[in-house]
Amino acid sequence: MRPRLWTLAAHAAVGALLTAGAATASERPNILLFLVDDMGLMDTSQPFLADKNGKLVKTALNTFYRTPAMESLANSGVVFSSFYANSVCSPSRVSILNGQNSARHHVTQWINPYKKNAGPADWNWKGLKPGDVTLPGLLRDAGYGTVFCGKAHLGPFESEGVDPTNLGFDVNIAGSAIGKPGSYYGEKNYGKGGTHPVLHLEQYHGTKTFLTEALTLEVNKAIDKVHAAKKPFFVEMSHYALHAPFHSDPRFSDNYRDSGKSAKAQAYATLVEGMDKSLQDILAHLNKIGEAENTLVIFVGDNGSDAPLGGTHAVASSAPLRGKKATHYEGGMRVPFIVSWAKPSASSQLQKQFPINPGVVTADFGSICDIMPTALSAAGVKIPANHVVDGIDLSGYLKNHSGEKQQTFLMHFPHKHRSSNFTVYRDGDWKVIYHYDKPEGKRIELFNLVIDPYESDNLAAKDPAKAKTLLGKMKAALDDAGAQYMTPEAKAQLSGD
Repeated sequence: MRPRLWTLAAHAAVGALLTAGAATASERPNILLFLVDDMGLMDTSQPFLADKNGKLVKTALNTFYRTPAMESLANSGVVFSSFYANSVCSPSRVSILNGQNSARHHVTQWINPYKKNAGPADWNWKGLKPGDVTLPGLLRDAGYGTVFCGKAHLGPFESEGVDPTNLGFDVNIAGSAIGKPGSYYGEKNYGKGGTHPVLHLEQYHGTKTFLTEALTLEVNKAIDKVHAAKKPFFVEMSHYALHAPFHSDPRFSDNYRDSGKSAKAQAYATLVEGMDKSLQDILAHLNKIGEAENTLVIFVGDNGSDAPLGGTHAVASSAPLRGKKATHYEGGMRVPFIVSWAKPSASSQLQKQFPINPGVVTADFGSICDIMPTALSAAGVKIPANHVVDGIDLSGYLKNHSGEKQQTFLMHFPHKHRSSNFTVYRDGDWKVIYHYDKPEGKRIELFNLVIDPYESDNLAAKDPAKAKTLLGKMKAALDDAGAQYMTPEAKAQLSGD
């Protein structure tokens, strides 16, 4: 019953787009937010690791994957080699939409669709709700047509946040409480009738249309309808890929048969290539309808990789970075991030208003909290005075490395997972990690990421003064955000260390 109601709501929203008055598309840029699930820094042929001179360095994993659309986008835009997300998905997805760190919005764990996960008693399991300040909501109020497509995972089934149309989107395609698909195969109806069913895509049931392709076809149709209304659009193309189950996309399976990799690793590579083909197809469609020069593209992952490449949780699919999804190390937190115009043009007035220096790689870091203020800056929309954001507007930095740049990032995780009950705080070149459950003497990890990017040398015992200074800043940031803790004793323990 719920899926049927959502489908009707989407049709009604499209009708409203064709009649409502708003800013015209030529006055403000379109914005395409291309979000990939579980995509680590190395899950692409586009390198993101930079050496001491700021030059991108290809790793062994970069040579395995095929992502030409990402490479093209990077060549025309700005690449961040250090861009931070939370190490699990729902906290990142909320931060992208409201510009706040997880300690502040209190969605500190991935959201179980059916029951509340363990953690602080009042952590925000229900996620975002109607009335919350969100990026799509502010853009819709400014006259944008707003479209959501793919994985939402912004609230459980019993919450209002389960439906993106309650959070500022006019249209919702296939977004619900689930965090992964039951199946990527149209022949399997994308899992309908089993666990983790993907909703809304009944027209593809029984066909050979892979889920990534179905979502791409549908989002292009939605773009056409907003375009027909002569309104600027904000589209969040939020792929279920690259999340498990690691089903092979038959369109690309032949490309990896002779790779020497396991069947799962080959299947994962097809998911990567299918995601990139989606990006290519959407960009080509924007060019076809004459909107490529008017469209700002933001490409980002939601947390580190979970690729089935073997190894351990310490060093695996994000190698040579340490860790992977759901850990407190760089491999769990760092994600791909590219900002570019879909079709750079020296004559575009919109691009002159929001210039991007093409082919630039920056070693300075940013975070998912920066996406909301940066996108709103491009659209000329202000953040309400009563809404606190932890991100910054990167527009000056995208132009010529001038203006404000991100100095700190806070990730707070008072839950159990691969890495459990910890807080991470990055300040400039330094990163400190506090483990609430470990015994005294083992609670603190301290790394200088410029000297030691792979986190091999814990300096906490060697430089206790620096550790104490950073812990003080961490505690202040947690207090400012109103952070929640697993126990009152945990908060007191951090204050004492």
